[in-house]
Amino acid sequence: MSAVPTTPPARPATADRTLHAALASGARPPRAGALAACLAFGWRAILKIKHVPEQLIDVTLTPVLFLLMFTYLFGGAVAGSTGEYLQFILPGILVQSVLFTTVYSGVALNTDVTKGVIDRFRSLPIWAPAPLVGPVLGDSVRYVVAATLVVVLGVVMGFDPEAGLSGVLAAMLLVVVFAFGLAWVFTTVGLVMRSPNAVLNGGFMALFPLLFLSNIFVAPSTLPAGLEWFVDVNPISHLVTATRDLMAGTAAFGDVALVVAMSAALTAIFAPLTVRLYRRKT
Repeated sequence: MSAVPTTPPARPATADRTLHAALASGARPPRAGALAACLAFGWRAILKIKHVPEQLIDVTLTPVLFLLMFTYLFGGAVAGSTGEYLQFILPGILVQSVLFTTVYSGVALNTDVTKGVIDRFRSLPIWAPAPLVGPVLGDSVRYVVAATLVVVLGVVMGFDPEAGLSGVLAAMLLVVVFAFGLAWVFTTVGLVMRSPNAVLNGGFMALFPLLFLSNIFVAPSTLPAGLEWFVDVNPISHLVTATRDLMAGTAAFGDVALVVAMSAALTAIFAPLTVRLYRRKT
């Protein structure tokens, strides 16, 4: 006994037209431009903070602890009074708090790589470096939060910026610009290291000597000759000096220009290197 072949019933023409109308209801949207794509990935970085607010611990709790601890524990011994030491150390704590945060740019990028998210981004019809540029721009929000918290807490404790609000804003802007350049160093590290923990540990190990062997906590003239030389050539010291002078209203154009030039150099070297490693990443 042979089976009788059956054919599926023909789909009505109206059903085909309805399906076509649903799938092609309008013109194809235009391809996102470079700026739009970068802003979208920047917004993605900010949304991470919204969904995981614990990420703000490093930009909220840590600066508060450093400022309170160093001012009240060492202020009397170093400067003779906590009020005088606060005037000296607050710009340095501002720099330290923001620069510590730059490590997380590399950690976030490495996390996306290890989880395979980057492979999805590279398949999108967007400007190729957008998944790199956008998050670094988005992290600038974290820098501003950390800087604002330090300044506000310092004013509550008695800090008096002689240059007023304009000097404080200029100092914060300079620190954020330098942090933007430094973040590209850690995005490069994030594409070289194998795990987020390795990026985090390696980044802090590199930053700690540069930050503590600088003029953040004490004047270089109080240090031994060899250490004083290192502090004087340390880029972090130049940033702290320019930040202090901007807040005091005594900033020299050369000091500020040097920090901007260093920021541009970091970006010019490590941003293309990050993009190249990103394109070669499998």
